[in-house]
Order: sequence, then structure tokens, then C-alpha cells
Amino acid sequence: MTFTRRDFVSGLAVSAGALHLSPLQAAAKGLLDPAAIGPDYYPPALTGLRGSHAGSFEIAHALAMQGKAPALPAGPVDGIYDLVVVGGGVSGLSAAYFFREQAPAGARILVLDNHDDFGGHAKRNEFTVGGRTLIGYGGSQSIDTPSAYSRVAIGLLRKLGVDVSRFHTYYDKDFVKRHGLGARVHFDRAHYGKDMLTEDPFSTRWLAIADAPDAATIIGAMPISREGQEALLRLHDEKRDLLAGQSVEQKIATLRGMSYDDFLRRFAGMPEEVVDMFNNESVGLWAVGYDAISALEATREGMPGTTYLGLDDVLAGEHPHNDPYIFHFPEGNSGVARLLVRALVPGSAGGSTMEDIVTARVRYETLDRPSNATRIRLNSTAIDVRHLPSGEAVDVCYARGGVVERVRAKHVVMACWNHVIPHICPDVPPKQVEALRLPQKAPLVYTNVALTNWRAPARAGMYSFRAPQEFFSYGMLDFPVSVPGYAFSASPDEPIIMHLVHTPRVRGLPAREQYRQGRAQLLSTSFEDFEGHILRLLNGMLGAHGFDAGKDIAGITVNRWPHGYAYEYVDLVDPPEWTPDNGPHIAGRAQIRRISIANADSHARAYLDAAIDAGFRAVSEQLA
Repeated sequence: MTFTRRDFVSGLAVSAGALHLSPLQAAAKGLLDPAAIGPDYYPPALTGLRGSHAGSFEIAHALAMQGKAPALPAGPVDGIYDLVVVGGGVSGLSAAYFFREQAPAGARILVLDNHDDFGGHAKRNEFTVGGRTLIGYGGSQSIDTPSAYSRVAIGLLRKLGVDVSRFHTYYDKDFVKRHGLGARVHFDRAHYGKDMLTEDPFSTRWLAIADAPDAATIIGAMPISREGQEALLRLHDEKRDLLAGQSVEQKIATLRGMSYDDFLRRFAGMPEEVVDMFNNESVGLWAVGYDAISALEATREGMPGTTYLGLDDVLAGEHPHNDPYIFHFPEGNSGVARLLVRALVPGSAGGSTMEDIVTARVRYETLDRPSNATRIRLNSTAIDVRHLPSGEAVDVCYARGGVVERVRAKHVVMACWNHVIPHICPDVPPKQVEALRLPQKAPLVYTNVALTNWRAPARAGMYSFRAPQEFFSYGMLDFPVSVPGYAFSASPDEPIIMHLVHTPRVRGLPAREQYRQGRAQLLSTSFEDFEGHILRLLNGMLGAHGFDAGKDIAGITVNRWPHGYAYEYVDLVDPPEWTPDNGPHIAGRAQIRRISIANADSHARAYLDAAIDAGFRAVSEQLA
């Protein structure tokens, strides 16, 4: 990754310039004054470029890539804490919760986070459209498969008041069918010669439309060559085992040893334009295309050409849980982060239930009050974490508002990204440094577009779409979730959030290298660039159905995550024995005396329960 002096100077200049603006002016520019956390300080309402926003990453980059570290202060600023947590995401907040639960009464806890909001990737986005508040998720999405959660993870949710069974009522399962919506494929003018939105013959969701045409009609209208249409229809209709003659073990070895792109070429006989149509189907789970993900993983996902390989029973045993994907707060897993904050800091948010946290306004000015037993300090980037020579405590230095401060802790939990830990914690042994640096977080962008109405998507019959060659690989109208006090859009005449996903990819490279290069791409992409892609996509996809960007778009929030999903082992390139239970991440998370590591990286799983389990494990190590 290459960064110019201009990258650093422009980013720092924007952050510093915000300090001289009034809170309203700063908010209008998508920035908040970190020195003015008062009643008007409310990050969820900011729009523009969010996620890793200006001011949140420049100091860490200067440390890691330029070796520039500011002078450290001589002594602690505000005394000794029982626990300091570096990172205020779900892992860090969970660690604070578990420590408070297990430590002696009155324990002092400090949570530091480099962003202007807590939650890490569990971010909440708000829009006000026509006097109505729309709530969306800017990162961590849903409580995925709660039936498989550990006793610790599901136990924490229950302590916070989360009853996942209620989502069976709150999630409108009939929304798509009731409005005659389905899945669509968008062919863009730049790659296919014209803009066209068609039904998706490979998705069961389009079957919700009663009089849907057959696959031959759909595919015959697609703007691809006749050869491509015939191959695609053959792939749709063919019901034979493309690996016939191989044993189950041989099939698994064959599929693991090649990408799904190659499987389509070699065994299904698909031309490149058909391979291209399915390449980005994997980005939702892996943030890379099927050029870097195995055909075995594609088989697990039921991709075309893999349905009749005879492996369903074998692969189903890997994941016996099959919960519906409905366990979703309107703000995604920010709802869990907000429940944790309300539990940790009394008075920080009103209410007492999982429902009223959705409409509660967090009072950020309460988070770091000296009277709090647990304090959450935002806009604070850790730059040095090390044991005292005696080993009896750990000093944590962090930069906030242009000043470096120091606190002392009996215990520290590093709930930040694995790669940054060796740069700020000199006590990490060399072998452990190697293990921490092996994984690469997957970069991704979750963009929320607030629409004044969704008449155009309704006319197009579109709930979700995928776009084989577009900048935004796929998108959808938001999850139809209502809770007491907050109602989801009931008709196409009402405002709604549309969710768009972009993952920067360098096709043909292994996943880890794509992630590394993709981060550089994200950090050099401006909000204006994102905005241009959004307008081109929506106009091209929905313009024929009456979409008018000038009237229909009420706001845009681009949640940019250069360090997004935690790295999960990729069976195409990683040894098959590397799993969440066995791999280099185990050595990477090893306890370092009074310092423990807690993040989803440390469990090699990019899911909410992994973050919670990591927080519990780290605290248990420290209190053992």
C-alpha cells in the first residue's frame, strides 16, 4: 500500500480544520469536534463518508507505515484503572461488560476508541426524510444463526434483554411477496452496451411473482451473446453430476483445489461472459469474487452447476444449524453495541428493553464522566501499550485532540485490529508478531441511500439485485423490520433505505493479496467518486421505471471499512486443517502477561458471536 504525503496531509488537515467549526458546521461536513462532546454530539446522524472517517486512521497509519510516533508523556493522567480496553467495538464493549461482571465491585474500566462513535463495525446510520427518522446499519448486519451461539454469547444477549424469538414477529416475512418484489440482475451500459434490469432465473426469490416468465424467456432477453445465452440456459436446466465418476473424497479434493470460476470453465464448459456473471456472487460472504474462492465453497452455497454433485448430505453435516436470516435490529448489530453501552454507563440511553433501544438517543456527553465506573473515551487512538519494568501494571498512551495522554492499568484488553497490535505494543514476542500479521482484513463498503419513496423499485419488481460488472456488486431495499416505536416503510410512497455493497477487488490474485491492495483502493476513493457510482447505478437500473435522483435521493452515507471483515481461512489457499478451532490465529491471540487480545480476528470468524466470545476469553485470561 502506497500513501503519499498528500494523503496524510489532506486527511489530517480536514480533521484539524473541523476543530475550528461550530458543531453544526462540522456536522454538515460529516465531521464532529472531538473536544465538544456535548448534547448536540450525535455521530449516527452524520452522512457522507463514514466508517473509517477522517481523523480516525491517520495517526495509526503514520505509526505503522512511516514509523512516526509522538513523544510520550511522563506520567499517568487520571490514575490507575483495573482494566483498559483498546477498541470500543463489540469485542471491547463485551470485554468491559464481562470484566465488570466478574471483577470485584467498584472496578474502574476505561474503553478507548479511535472513532467518533462506539461499536466498531457495528455502526448505526440515521436519516431524517420528510420529518421521519430512518434507521439503517453501516456495518455488522445481523445476529446470524443464534441457535449455534455459545453459552457465553447467547447468555450475554439474554442479559442485555435480547429475545431473538421476537424477531419472528418483528421481521415482515411476507413483505417481498406482498409487494410483488423479487431478485433482479442489472446489466450496465458500460459493459453490456445498454442498461437492463432482468429477473434472476437462478434465485428462488423471483418466484414470488405469480406470472414470472420461464428461464428461457428471461435469459433470451439478456444483453449477452447467443452463445452465452445458450450456455447460461444449459447451466440453469442441466441436472447431471459434472464430476461423475469421482468418489465423494475425490470430488471434495477437486472442488477444494480450484476456484469456482475455473469449475465453470473446465467442468461446466461456460464461456467467460457467463463466468463473469457469477464471479461477484461470493462478495457478500468473502469480499472477493469466485476467482479467489473455491468451488467447494460455491457448492456449500448451492451455486449453479454444483447442485447435482451428490454432496448435499456431506456438506450439510458441517453446519447443522439452519436458522432463518431474520434476527436483525433496524440498526443491525449496533443495537447490541448500544445495549452494551446502556448497561455499562447508567444514564447513557433511556429505556430498558431490546425494543426501546432502537428509538433511544444515546447521550454521548455521559460516556466519559469522571463519576462513571466504566468510561468510554472516543476519538482516542492508542499509540503505545507496554508493561512497566516491574510487570505490575501496563501503561497505555493514546492521542486525543492533538495531545498524547497516558493511563495505567492492572489489565489491558487489546480489542483492536490484529495488524496494529505489534506497532503499538512492543511486548509482543516476535513469533506472535508473525501470527498477528498473517491474516488480512477484508475491505468493504456498506452504503446507505435514503430514498424519499421506492415507487421505482416497486414498478421494477425489485427487492434485491446483483450487478455482474458494476462498482456496487449487489444491493437491496432494507430488511423489513419493525419494532414497537419504529415502523418499516409500509408502501412505495413512503421513504426507505436502499443498501448497496462495494468490495474493491483485483481479480486473479489470492484473497489475502486482494484484501491488501483493495484497502489502498478504498483509501484513495473520494466521497464524490462513490456518489458518481451511486447515481450512475440507480439511474441506469431504475431510470426506465421513473427513478429521479434529484427528487428521490434524500441522503447518502458511505460506510468505508478498509479493515472490514475479520479474515476467515480460505480453503482454496489455506491448509484444510486451519479452522476457527485450529490455526495461526491461536498463536496470534496468546496472552502477554497483563495484556490479552480480543477481536473477531482472534477467532477467525467475522460474526457477532465470535466478537463476544473473544471478549469473554480475554477477560477470563486476565482474571484467572
